This record gives sequence, structure tokens and C-alpha cells, in this order.
Amino acid sequence: MQKIYHLSTCDTCKRIIKELQPSNTVVFQDIKEQHINAKQLEALRELSGSYQALFSKRARLYNERALKEQALSEENYKSLILEHYTFLKRPVIVNSGQIFIGNSKKVVAQAKVSLQNK
Repeated sequence: MQKIYHLSTCDTCKRIIKELQPSNTVVFQDIKEQHINAKQLEALRELSGSYQALFSKRARLYNERALKEQALSEENYKSLILEHYTFLKRPVIVNSGQIFIGNSKKVVAQAKVSLQNK
């Protein structure tokens, strides 16, 4: 399966998707329009190894709620991601059992290679 979890209003997501040039077989999920559900999040956690790896500390709500001062558990990360889409680090690219999380140049380059080889 090839899937990209993204935010259609995010310029960074748009730029990365354009750079990746995904095939027409890739499924896109705009996480603002179609929120990630518990089953999807669990599958992403299995691929990534933790909910923390999927969590965005750049989210505006992270600062507004002063979450930096709290010791967050894996359950906290899970609950927050399910509560509000901005807590999911973006984009999340899944390709045949591989997962690529975030927008670092290294991650995007690895995702691009993976998508082009399938």
C-alpha cells in the first residue's frame, strides 16, 4: 500500500508531494478533512515504533497548552494525535511496509527513492 497523510493547506506538504511525484496509485488522506482514526494510527505506530515518533512538537496547540512542560506518555501522544490533526507530524508517507515521517530533507529523499522503486 502507498499512502500519504498530509494537510492540503500546508505549503510544506504541497512542496514535498510535488517533489515526490507520486504515482496515481498513491492514496492521499487530507488529515483535516478526514481525521486519522485509531486503527490507522495504530498501524502507523507499528511501522514507526512509537506514537512519539508521529507527534509534532511544532503544533501551535503544543505551545498553547504548555505540553513541553509535561512528561507525556505514549498514551498521551496517542490521545493528542487522535484529538486534533495538527499533532500528527506531516507528511507521513507509507510505502509497502516502510514509513517516512516529517519534512526533513533526509526523510523526503528516502521517501522519494522508495516511491520510485515501487
